[in-house]
Amino acid sequence: MSFFDEDDEPTRTSSRTRTQARVRPRSARPAGHGAAPDAQALLVRRIVAVVAGAVLLFVLFFIVRACNDSRHDTALKDYNRQVSNLATASRQTGDSLFKALSAAGQGSANDLYQQIIAMKSSADGTLKQAQELSVPGDMTDAQQSLLIALELRRDGLAAIAEKIQPAMGDEGEVADRAIEAIAAQNRSFDASDVLYDARVKPFIDDALKRAGVGGQTIESSPFMREISWVAPSFVAARLGKSLSTGGEDGNGNTTSNDEPTGPGLHGSGLNGTSYGDVNLQPGNPNRMTYAAGQPFTVSFTNQGENEEFNVKVTLKIARTSGGGKTITLQQTVPKITPGEKVTVSLPLKEEPAADTALTISVNVAKVPGEEKTDNNKASYPAIFSQG
Repeated sequence: MSFFDEDDEPTRTSSRTRTQARVRPRSARPAGHGAAPDAQALLVRRIVAVVAGAVLLFVLFFIVRACNDSRHDTALKDYNRQVSNLATASRQTGDSLFKALSAAGQGSANDLYQQIIAMKSSADGTLKQAQELSVPGDMTDAQQSLLIALELRRDGLAAIAEKIQPAMGDEGEVADRAIEAIAAQNRSFDASDVLYDARVKPFIDDALKRAGVGGQTIESSPFMREISWVAPSFVAARLGKSLSTGGEDGNGNTTSNDEPTGPGLHGSGLNGTSYGDVNLQPGNPNRMTYAAGQPFTVSFTNQGENEEFNVKVTLKIARTSGGGKTITLQQTVPKITPGEKVTVSLPLKEEPAADTALTISVNVAKVPGEEKTDNNKASYPAIFSQG
């Protein structure tokens, strides 16, 4: 082995040693130096998540609140709309009632009774619909007042239906008591109108305003438009009757059928009676053909010097031989001025006995202060044939 060969071996060993040293893995850094940045990033991420969650909850809160407000506003509008519909229906029932009562003298008591029973059924249906309404919490006061008003109207119709036949069909104190009961019952209609105007409408309006709901119409519901209906004498006149014991004149003033309306002459005179194109003649047979609903026409004149009030005209159809049913038609003229000629229409809706001798009696009631009454009445022999 040469000298150079001996010296080369350590040199190669040293080179390999250096090479191995260069590829030796680096020692890991102490844990404490890298942990701080990682924890800080984690904290930032957590803060961002919390803030994002809070923002989301905040947004959801306002979305839910807006939805609830919208639903509440819709509920208020729906309630007002439904109440308005019921108010309109109830108002129409009242209009129908007083229209029928005003025309009572032109029909029969039974016909009017049936009409009022139908109105009572309608009012009962309106009340039941009101009881089934979905009521928002802030409409509770309005709802309670609404139910009371509608109940007063329903019960009033039932009471009037009970009294209308004796009021129209009977005479004297029996009729007077029935008429007075109807007039008293009409006060409940007035009370229902006051209740609706003073509580139902204001409560609904207040709830809508507090909720910020605008553009809504709150329907009115006047059931009785004329306060004179609470006066017995006014009711009697509209029913074609007159009180036997006096009453009120519609303005709260007491009247009496025994007191003349003023000094001077008082009295009426019967001018004539007709049925269709037949002018009835006393003492001669009057032949007529019955037509359902065709009226008798009675004409009379105020021959006195004063206005007269509640002058009742009565027409009766009875068998000349007696027996059988007497048909009675009546109407009251509320007011007649001196010298005025009045024509009264009395529809005949019930067919008289055919081909039978009948007597038709017509009488214009005596007015207070009247002394001559023989010209107030007439009797006509008659025979009806079937139409």
